[in-house]
Amino acid sequence: MSMDFNIFMNDVVRQARDEAVSAGYKELKTADEVEEALNQKGTTLVLVNSVCGCAGGIARPAAAHAVHYDKRPDHLVTVFAGQDKEATEKARSYFVGYPPSSPSFALLKDGKLCTMVERHEIEGHDPMSVVNKLQDTFEKYCEEV
Repeated sequence: MSMDFNIFMNDVVRQARDEAVSAGYKELKTADEVEEALNQKGTTLVLVNSVCGCAGGIARPAAAHAVHYDKRPDHLVTVFAGQDKEATEKARSYFVGYPPSSPSFALLKDGKLCTMVERHEIEGHDPMSVVNKLQDTFEKYCEEV
């Protein structure tokens, strides 16, 4: 790979990270951080972030907008597939019954998986349909803010 490509990719990754953090998601970069975050009491929404187009055009915008709702998760966290491999692998170990998928969302309650929104439910859909899908899960599993 050329040096220009590496610089470009670093910018893409940094922008993707910044979008998630700006939307209120805490970045988890190690397996220990993931374990601590996903075992918190209450509901936790995990955004499995990535550099693909559907992450930038659909998943991250949906992640930012979905939380503006009467019921929402107690905790918002994100891991970055392809970048923070240890953290992503640890997070995925909680997503029992689901294959690795990025971007994706997982909703956990008291450390147990409630449901997921997988890549096939994101890619090719518009951001509002993903927002609606997330808010439907909030309605079912989260308390009113």
